[in-house]
Amino acid sequence: MSNAPTPIDLAELISMGRQFWASEGGRAIRRAERACLGPMTERWAGVHGLEMSLGAPIVDMSTIPHLIRWSPTRECAESSSTLVCHPDALPLPNGCLDLVVLHHVLEVMPEPHHVLQEAARVTAPGGRLIIVSWSPLSPAGMARCLPGHKQRLPGQGSWRRPGRLRDWLAFVEFEIERLDYCGFHLPGMTPRNAVLETLGRRHNLPMGDSYIIQARCRSRLARHQPQRPLFGAVVGATRLGLDSRSRDVAARTSQDNAISVAQGAANEDVG
Repeated sequence: MSNAPTPIDLAELISMGRQFWASEGGRAIRRAERACLGPMTERWAGVHGLEMSLGAPIVDMSTIPHLIRWSPTRECAESSSTLVCHPDALPLPNGCLDLVVLHHVLEVMPEPHHVLQEAARVTAPGGRLIIVSWSPLSPAGMARCLPGHKQRLPGQGSWRRPGRLRDWLAFVEFEIERLDYCGFHLPGMTPRNAVLETLGRRHNLPMGDSYIIQARCRSRLARHQPQRPLFGAVVGATRLGLDSRSRDVAARTSQDNAISVAQGAANEDVG
């Protein structure tokens, strides 16, 4: 039986996420992540992109002209072009996006495999999948051992090592191009020390609060497909929700994904 959150639960999660990212600590780590992402965006190419996050946009400085935001409900949507849907049933065609960003969402989703599979499905051959996650070996990760830290963001959910996500990405035929750490600070402080951040990023030390994975499809059968307009799909999902036919397709896709995930999980090394 699926334990996926309802749209209301996701809406509450979005609300908590926006509160955290608006806090002093949230703004500090966001600045560090944006500084780390900056050099990557110079090599991103394409037209369409999707960012799934709990806070403000993290890649709005990229050159991707059509960057869609995601929301679980209309009430949480930021604009009329927001993609409103469940995170593991995206109403988008296969391989239609040049960039997909998962910003601290895999940690808090009960079925992160499905979310990652959907993100991989809609990423075009040659496109990029960006995953920003919390590092369990960081000072913030160690602080989760203290009472109460796992009951609120950012400590909620499951923090996974990059090696675990590497295995998940391999399952969906993606390989990691680069792995970067950011958000370096002393225990009990926020990531605002420029010297620590510079040294940590220069040597890519695995002690930053966050790590950023940039991955691409490694399937030999992958071929570039012509870009398809997404306006109709996005507006339809935002204003009207999924129609009955789309819901049936999404349901079948979710069932197929569940079977695939169950088969893959049998071989997964639990971290």
